[in-house]
Amino acid sequence: MDKIGVFSVPIIIFIIVFIGILRNQKVFSQFCSGAKEGLKTVLSIAPTLIGLVTAVSMFKASGALDMLMSFIRPITEFLSIPTEIMPIVLLRPVSGSGTLSMLDITLKDFGPDSFIGRVACVLCASTDTTFYAAAVYFGSIGIKNIRHTLSCSIIADIVSAIMSVLTVSLILS
Repeated sequence: MDKIGVFSVPIIIFIIVFIGILRNQKVFSQFCSGAKEGLKTVLSIAPTLIGLVTAVSMFKASGALDMLMSFIRPITEFLSIPTEIMPIVLLRPVSGSGTLSMLDITLKDFGPDSFIGRVACVLCASTDTTFYAAAVYFGSIGIKNIRHTLSCSIIADIVSAIMSVLTVSLILS
């Protein structure tokens, strides 16, 4: 069964090239044209991504994340969200790699089978990097006004945090 995974991508590529040849298509020139468009897309979204990565790094390094966590601690205690997962909740919409490093630290500190570890894992699996995705997708097509998308996405991230706690409380504990 593991051999299927190894050969699946080359087989799919072969099938695509074979069908293109059967249809009398110029397969290589179409591939080059697609690659050229892909590079244009990369160049158009690169400034947005560089700005986003810089902002995340500055936010973490400045200590603003710790300050924000202390500010929202009363709200999280009221909602019964463990304070220990708040770095993940705050960082997940912005940085996937930062979230994974916070998840790793959380799992080392509390263990994967603890309530906090389970909530952190469910949270990471149920949310996405909102600002990164918006920057990439909207930046690639040139949309600048994304306020409704961001507000809905942030609400979805908050609901995901609350539902992660409820899910673990009801199902996994």
